Amino acid sequence: VQLQASGGGLVQAGGSLRLSCAASGRTFSRSFMGWFRQAPGKEREFVAAISWSSGMSRYADSVKGRFTISRDNAKNTVYLQMNSLKPEDTAVYYCAVGMGPIATMSLPWSYDYWGQGTQVTVSS
Repeated sequence: VQLQASGGGLVQAGGSLRLSCAASGRTFSRSFMGWFRQAPGKEREFVAAISWSSGMSRYADSVKGRFTISRDNAKNTVYLQMNSLKPEDTAVYYCAVGMGPIATMSLPWSYDYWGQGTQVTVSS
């Protein structure tokens, strides 16, 4: 499975960005896709994830009500709409694919494939 993330950039606080992650290759066996982020000097943290079949989603508390994850089955693409961005959202954002139980989709070790990351910078 190959993942190509895009859509990052520089935005002012309060602004919006939409990240995209296109999957190719052995995508038929994926169970869920998710977004994680990593800020300088910090560990990678869960942001949001979505079940590929049911569309059930899960969010980190820090982004609930501001971020929305969605998927387009026909395009094998998952999106992360980020609104009301804050400077603390600044990080490299990674998309990933997991093939295990959807109950584990907030756990980084549940993911089997990772994209290259896209930088999101929110200025104050």
